[in-house]
Amino acid sequence: MSRRRFLLRRSLLQRSAALPLVAIARSTAQAAEPARLWNGFSAPVGMGFDRRGLLYVAEWSAGRISRIAPDGGRSIFAEGLEGPAGLAVGPDDALYVGSYARSEVYRFTIDGRRTVHVTGLATPAGLAFDRAGRLLIANRATNEILAVTGENRIEPIIRDLNTPVGMVQTPDGGHVVANIAGGVTIVGPDGSRRDAGQAFRAPGAGVVLTPTGQVFVADYGGTTVREILMNGSSRAIADGLSSPVGLVVAPDGQSLLTATWGDGAIYRIVLADG
Repeated sequence: MSRRRFLLRRSLLQRSAALPLVAIARSTAQAAEPARLWNGFSAPVGMGFDRRGLLYVAEWSAGRISRIAPDGGRSIFAEGLEGPAGLAVGPDDALYVGSYARSEVYRFTIDGRRTVHVTGLATPAGLAFDRAGRLLIANRATNEILAVTGENRIEPIIRDLNTPVGMVQTPDGGHVVANIAGGVTIVGPDGSRRDAGQAFRAPGAGVVLTPTGQVFVADYGGTTVREILMNGSSRAIADGLSSPVGLVVAPDGQSLLTATWGDGAIYRIVLADG
């Protein structure tokens, strides 16, 4: 299966040595240029932290999951995958990874043992967990958000989207969905919908909710990470990125990490107070 079916372009990746972790400050008046932490990744997409503070990165082109320790040490956690895209750490601290090419989701224990968790999907992209502990899947080819219920049954919870690649549940029980070819959709708990993607070129799989209830989405087709406001607008909190696609809240709750498809790197964005 062509890798271009998930993301619309691929740039040359930088493979130089890892860079030190550097915090950045951001003005509330305009977006700042993020700080690069590490590079040398092969089309990074999904990211997630486990309870020990280990960061996992799905590398689409390399077919592997890399792991970064709190001290910056890097290792390969799993390899031999086909188009790993979405990645989420579950309430059980297991790692869940979507294979876009094979249309299934895997579950990894902390020691790297892999089992097939869900099959019968259609180009799954972003993964997330809702407040009830259910795994959510952006099933791109069917334009649905799916929930995995008991005994790994699949239940559509949002239909009739436009190429969904990422989502998150909001504190009120609604959802924010990133559609790579159709903007950002705010779905209320009552099912109402509002478009918040006017400023995006092509939203990526990276959609996150912070401990304070803020929602952020990476603009894969552009250069920004943007905060989604529930009135349907958005604002850039970081700029100057090369096709940002992955996004995760750091363990401190005060910063985001974003993975960039264009230069194969991970950057840190410090969130402003308030």
